[in-house]
Amino acid sequence: MSGRAQLMWDEAVTGYDFGPEHPMDPVRLALTRSLVGALGLDREVEVVAARPAGDSTLRLVHREDYIDAVKAASADPGAADVSYGLGTIDDPAFAGMHEVSALIAGQSVGAAEAVWRGDALHAVNFAGGLHHAMPGAASGFCVYNDAALAIARLLELGVERVAYVDVDVHHGDGVQAAFWEDPRVLTVSLHEHPATLFPQTGWPEETGADRAEGSAVNVALPAGTGDAGWLRAFHAVVPEVLAEFRPQVLVTQHGADTHFEDPLAHLAVSLDAQRAVQVACHELAHEYAGGRWVALGGGGYAVVEVVPRSWAHLVGVAAGRPVEPETVIPEGWRQEVYARTRQLGPMRMTDGRWPVSYASWEAGYDPADRVDQAVRAARRAVFPLRGLLP
Repeated sequence: MSGRAQLMWDEAVTGYDFGPEHPMDPVRLALTRSLVGALGLDREVEVVAARPAGDSTLRLVHREDYIDAVKAASADPGAADVSYGLGTIDDPAFAGMHEVSALIAGQSVGAAEAVWRGDALHAVNFAGGLHHAMPGAASGFCVYNDAALAIARLLELGVERVAYVDVDVHHGDGVQAAFWEDPRVLTVSLHEHPATLFPQTGWPEETGADRAEGSAVNVALPAGTGDAGWLRAFHAVVPEVLAEFRPQVLVTQHGADTHFEDPLAHLAVSLDAQRAVQVACHELAHEYAGGRWVALGGGGYAVVEVVPRSWAHLVGVAAGRPVEPETVIPEGWRQEVYARTRQLGPMRMTDGRWPVSYASWEAGYDPADRVDQAVRAARRAVFPLRGLLP
């Protein structure tokens, strides 16, 4: 094993573009890659461009008729079939949609292959994490589910246990659905409560099919949850289930839309807490998965202020050169931000909340606290199924 981290990057992924009015602005990818360079992080990783996922790979998760529908919409966006979730407000069809979606999927699959084969210990694809796409439909800004495809490829390569931890503000429904009946995959999603946010799934009672009971873990947090509650919930659930499951590879999804400035959701998490969870995932990969870690991006719609900083931190953590929160952001990058967006970029790599503190679950359960209620519901639903105390 080389131990060197890989950053999966192909400039063409910025072609994943639903149009100027859509919240998933591809400038967030370009600015993240530029910030990674401005901070010198690309000298600490091997930058690799993988091939697009071919049809046989896409079929590991997606139905053939759906792939054909994406290709047809890609060639003629005006003829998109809405029965497949294409040509909708969330997922408008655009020319070349199949090609760029397959390219993003290819980066995540390539990351998984590199980690399992030992070419790298960690691999990051911040263009990935498109976790809402279903086997037969686009959903929630996601065409092909690169996270599920990476996991499916690992299983194809002979991995016996893969853990997937999703900290996007939205439930990781597509990945959960793909492996609902597969006990080889543990999916853990920490998200805003489905009563207040798309996709209205991810209730704690969703624990997997009969033959895979306990393979899905859902922590549904109340709107307004901030740093201390978010970190408390993460550490109250994730380490214990990973310790019991003993994954051979850890795949994580780091949507930046938990942030208090994100326009599409209602959590109140800071950049500093996001960095703390990235560090925790890195440590958990070493503790329980032999260090094998595939880290993906995801949602995030504060495309200047939040996303580039959050994912640059992720690259730094994976590279073994975490960026200090008080680091001043290079002026050249801020000039690029203004040139591209006419917005002023952030000054530092922190929201001023570092170090972030939280109370451990062992410190006690408060039955009147809504975050504690959410954690308790998740633990009660799934821990006994895994032989753990709720």
